[in-house]
Amino acid sequence: MKNQIEQLKRTKNAVILAHYYAPAEVQEIADYVGDSFYLAKIAKQSTADIIVFCGVQFMGESAKILNPDKKVLMPDLTADCPMAHMVADGIIEEMRATYEDLAVVCYINSTAELKSKSDVCVTSSNAVKIVKALPNRNIFFIPDRNLGSFVAQQVPEKTVILNDGCCPIHAKITASQVYEERKKHPGASVLTHPECDASVTALSDYIGSTADIIAYVKKSDADEFVICTEDGVDHKLITDNPGKRFYYPDPNPCCADMKRNTLAAVLSVLQKEDKEVTVDEEMRRRALIPLDRMLELAK
Repeated sequence: MKNQIEQLKRTKNAVILAHYYAPAEVQEIADYVGDSFYLAKIAKQSTADIIVFCGVQFMGESAKILNPDKKVLMPDLTADCPMAHMVADGIIEEMRATYEDLAVVCYINSTAELKSKSDVCVTSSNAVKIVKALPNRNIFFIPDRNLGSFVAQQVPEKTVILNDGCCPIHAKITASQVYEERKKHPGASVLTHPECDASVTALSDYIGSTADIIAYVKKSDADEFVICTEDGVDHKLITDNPGKRFYYPDPNPCCADMKRNTLAAVLSVLQKEDKEVTVDEEMRRRALIPLDRMLELAK
């Protein structure tokens, strides 16, 4: 299958992008592997005719928003992110009417419709930097309350209004699970994604995006780490750091939607070109504004 995929990529001028949470064998055949921010930048810079995005729906949508003239395919169009939909109808309009000098800051883990109603997008890598750079005093952060809470702690000079959404995978990681891993591995550093609850981040030695966690481990002199994020990152951590050991909260945090991106599904979509991502053109133009603003402010 890997040989067939490589051949199809060449003949069709296709590029494969994979998130760190995709299965290991898919990361291995991808041209680029990264977090949401990195992959958004790569999608915009790509000269390929076809983008195969091994992630979840909002990632494929973002690639299409940034590349309207390219064919964007996903191995499985049913791979979705529950958090991407977790904003109540009418709440954005209500907040704009309630707060003066308000910016709606939209985590990239969101639908095209939510992006189209926002002022700027962010990722977990750049959320703090971008919120600090905004001129607005008041921030309505959607959809993730945990990342929003983390940003609020880092930017106390602004009022951050939180939305009641979360990543179900990260939200299931509990402080008691972290305590258990610390008891079993007392010398391990605890590294945590900001989508986790504040009770978990409070126990952590480092808090950062998936890419930030990977970079931290590579630079660290420590040999053992408790990783509080989705377990797909294990492939990159082990590849980059032979000899270091990684532990995850029990049960392992695993996103079933990300794991829909199988090798067989990648091969099939390259052969058939049948799972194309589409975005309404008017919505695409509106959603492009906050995505472009993110890319500009994050420079």
